[in-house]
Amino acid sequence: MAMTDILSAKDIEAALSSCQAADSFNHKAFFSKVGLSKKTPDQVKSVFAILDQDKSGFIEEDELQLFLKNFSSGARVLTAGETKAFLAAGDTDGDGKIGVDEFQVLVKA
Repeated sequence: MAMTDILSAKDIEAALSSCQAADSFNHKAFFSKVGLSKKTPDQVKSVFAILDQDKSGFIEEDELQLFLKNFSSGARVLTAGETKAFLAAGDTDGDGKIGVDEFQVLVKA
């Protein structure tokens, strides 16, 4: 499954163009622009499965750093600060990674 099976290519492009500059990524704004915050729980789970590159059931820090690349291979990697802030926002149980339930809450926040 590809991101464009769930999200429109136009929305993906708009969301990526809004955070091209280093340290400009904001997960809430991105989820809204890309249309993810309006998707069903099952669709959000499908996006989570794409982001979980190693299929561990969690999105770890190294996967978060490559978050934007999952939407477009030409997108930039997140800065260390953006990655840490993103992880802190989503990791509600403090285990250092984001599970599918945490991701659902993060997307809908």
